[in-house]
Amino acid sequence: MNCQTIESVEVLIDRPEELYDLLNEAEAVLRQAAMTHGSAGIRGTRHDPARYTFELSDTVPYGETREQTGQAVAQP
Repeated sequence: MNCQTIESVEVLIDRPEELYDLLNEAEAVLRQAAMTHGSAGIRGTRHDPARYTFELSDTVPYGETREQTGQAVAQP
């Protein structure tokens, strides 16, 4: 049996009204993957208003999601 863990999700926004729903869905997918991984948090990056990526990151504590815009990391 071959098991794959999703480590990143790209979100492309066509309609602004879908933004929050699509971002929440992407984070939920990665949250499930993080539970399988067991030691990574989630880093979300806003590349521009229509493109975002979410990825598992060992630099983010497990159970947390951190946002990043371009290269600057925003800390809560």
